[in-house]
Amino acid sequence: MGANDSQAVKTLMEAESYKGPSLVICYSHCIAHGIDMTSAMTEQKRAVESGHWPLYRFNPDLMNKGENPFSLDSQPPKISFEEFAYKETRFNMLAKVKPERAKMLLELAQRDTNQKTRLYERLKTLWAPEAKA
Repeated sequence: MGANDSQAVKTLMEAESYKGPSLVICYSHCIAHGIDMTSAMTEQKRAVESGHWPLYRFNPDLMNKGENPFSLDSQPPKISFEEFAYKETRFNMLAKVKPERAKMLLELAQRDTNQKTRLYERLKTLWAPEAKA
């Protein structure tokens, strides 16, 4: 919700209207992340802006209408994973205790975020309606 409240509402409405089981996966921060819980919505927005938590929907009903069931609602990342991660105590503590390990893990996390961003961009273009016979 912190990143895009209208996307959250649209997602929940699509899930509710689907005739079958629906799954909604949400980013959930907690006090153990070491963030000020009064700024939790900002942290959610930063997770999305970094590409760590992309906003997307998959609605199988759209296939019956000849439309792509996959919707990527996120914009390309605006900030690095590091800018997102180091606002949280759990990442900062590792950097203080084991800086080399933290640096290596941060690089891996950024690479994973970049790959995930490319994958979701490709998923937007992979679906095509079946040819009618």
